[in-house]
Amino acid sequence: MISLKVYDKTAKEIGSIEVSESVFGNEYNEALIHQVVVAQLANRRQGTKSALTRTEVRGGGRKPWRQKGTGQARQGSTRAPQWIKGGVVFAPKPRDFSQKVNKTMRREAIKSALSEKLACGEIIVVDNLELAAAKTKEFVAILNAFGLDNRTLVVTTGENVALQRATNNIPTVTLQDSALINVYDIVVNHKCLITKAAIEAIEKAYGEEA
Repeated sequence: MISLKVYDKTAKEIGSIEVSESVFGNEYNEALIHQVVVAQLANRRQGTKSALTRTEVRGGGRKPWRQKGTGQARQGSTRAPQWIKGGVVFAPKPRDFSQKVNKTMRREAIKSALSEKLACGEIIVVDNLELAAAKTKEFVAILNAFGLDNRTLVVTTGENVALQRATNNIPTVTLQDSALINVYDIVVNHKCLITKAAIEAIEKAYGEEA
């Protein structure tokens, strides 16, 4: 078991929590994490861009002038790519960029990423993040207390409307539910501020018994 310090919202240590090595004590598997992140970003691509080729552009069916004798370059259609309003060469078409990642790979990548964050001292466990009001300045005070001035992943459990509103205007903060954590958010953020309840939920979801 691994012991983690637990802090309150003023960054004062108030206790500790035990977490299993099966979730937070894994080796860093860079190749697996890279594969999962690439797949995750690929799956976000819409792939809906489209343009018309010369066969799809309206018009241009008639040869604009005869082949010889005009002194101009020979042309077969006014919808060829070199013409204004002509078709696009190698026009992009809708396509599916998605990549499949099986459940086991995704789970192992998440555990590896969390373990690396913990090993680097980049996981902070806080007792709770309940706010008296949905005010950005209240959450900024929490960030300042922990010295979090860079990209931060905040992980909680359940819906917290006040916290969501308080973090909406902070571009360096990503708020995520523990059930929806993903490898990209873990890797791209410098620090992870995780509530005690979220740590327990992650343990339950990704532990050996899960």
